[in-house]
Amino acid sequence: MEYQVEKLTAAKLADVEQLHAAVYGAMPTADFFIKKYNTAFTGVEYVGYVAYNTQKIAVGFYAVIPCFIQFGDQSVLAAQSADTMTHPGYRYKGLFVELSNMTFQLCRDLGINLVFGFPNQNSLPGAINKLGWQMTHQLDCFIIPVTSFPLRRALNKLPYFNGRIADHRKKVLAKYIVNQNTVANSVLKGGFAGVSRDDAYSKYKTYNETHVIRIGDSLVWIKISHVLLIGDMTALAEDFDTVMDGLKNLAKKLGIKEIHFHASPGTSLHTLFAAGCQSIPSFYALFQDFEKQHPIENIKFTSADIDTF
Repeated sequence: MEYQVEKLTAAKLADVEQLHAAVYGAMPTADFFIKKYNTAFTGVEYVGYVAYNTQKIAVGFYAVIPCFIQFGDQSVLAAQSADTMTHPGYRYKGLFVELSNMTFQLCRDLGINLVFGFPNQNSLPGAINKLGWQMTHQLDCFIIPVTSFPLRRALNKLPYFNGRIADHRKKVLAKYIVNQNTVANSVLKGGFAGVSRDDAYSKYKTYNETHVIRIGDSLVWIKISHVLLIGDMTALAEDFDTVMDGLKNLAKKLGIKEIHFHASPGTSLHTLFAAGCQSIPSFYALFQDFEKQHPIENIKFTSADIDTF
């Protein structure tokens, strides 16, 4: 055997960091994986496997992130398919399929009978044909252009100004930020099922830098990069235009030229955005439904539910 497979533990995450560097050419930020896979609030954690070669170097990794899906008054233990990595020297050896199937069995053993994920278009055929994922729908990505200052956009691209830009953004955001980590899941208001964002989840969800801001009477959960990504919001129909004007103004101050938001069709926010914003097809919503006890077609998502948010 060219490799052996071991169950993920906290101690093995340092090896996963080295694999990340080999695959992506950069180390993840400090404590990123520790925070991401510490899902003790669900009762289970470190759900996945690491493959090692004979030199004890990590060459493959697959894991899921336990969470709860809210079906009305019922909270169901589930998990999101998360990081998949294969060392460049060990690709096309069946590692991904093997680690996936082992992880799915581990999920069953732990009482996780529902796994969801958002593969890209390149991964979709293999996910469905080799691993039996079921697709329920495709999210849409709404793209809102922002007229920002050309000079500020240009400075954003210069490494010399990175520190100053970061300081500037902190000062701008400080006027908007409220003291909480998440907002209530908007899909639940429409009678759909969705990821439960209770207090325990809110304390957990800190491995990426995001912010909850207030615009008028509404709260908006955002992530700032080259775009302003909306994770979710509490805006009602009568406040929606005001909130969007406020977000455009914020993006303009930050030198960001686009606002993005991903949402499942049929949800309340999807309807509001679709009335006046252009969209493109986005992530596929796929499921492993081991016991088929719950209506997976009723589970909907926003950007905030994707593990990269």
